Amino acid sequence: MTAVSPPTVPDDRFVYVSVHDPLTRPLFDELVFEYSSRYEGLINKDEISNEVLRYPADAFAAPHGAFVLLLRDGQAIAGGAFMRHADPGTVEFKRIWTSRDHRRQGLARRVLTELEVHAGRLGYMRVYLGTGPRQPEAIALYKTCGYTLLSAHDFGEEEPPGFLFEKCLLTQQTG
Repeated sequence: MTAVSPPTVPDDRFVYVSVHDPLTRPLFDELVFEYSSRYEGLINKDEISNEVLRYPADAFAAPHGAFVLLLRDGQAIAGGAFMRHADPGTVEFKRIWTSRDHRRQGLARRVLTELEVHAGRLGYMRVYLGTGPRQPEAIALYKTCGYTLLSAHDFGEEEPPGFLFEKCLLTQQTG
C-alpha cells in the first residue's frame, strides 16, 4: 500500500513506496550513472551497483524506515530513503537523489525536509548521513540545511572516504 502526502507544487506529490516498486528504477539507475561518472577510476561500476543495492528492502520499510519519491506527472523526479541506525533514536538517510533533468529546482531540499518530518513523526530524534567526497552539491545542501559535519575524508587518506553529517530533529520539532 502506498501512502501519499499532499502536493506542495502543482503536479508534484510525495509517495511512500517499497524499494521494489518500479517507480524507484530511475533513482537507482541514475545513482549508479552519477556515482560512476564522479568516481571514475576510483570505484568500478559493479562495486557502485552493489553499494546502491546492498541494503535489504525491509531496512527501508515501515515501521522503522521509509522510501519516498517525489512524483511529477506520475514520474519519479527525486527521492530518498531512511533506515534505523545502530544508535537508538537515530535514523540514517540514504539514496537522496534528483533526476538529472530536474536539478536546480530545490527538489533535493524538499525530499530532505520530507524525510526529516517523517522521521520525526516516527519518533527519531537524530539524523545521521554520509555522502561521497566528490559530491559538492550534496555537501553544500546538508550544510545549508543545518547538518553538522562530523568528519570529511577523500580517497587516499587513512580514514574511509566520505563526509559524515548529523542533525538533531528534537530541536527542529520543538524549536
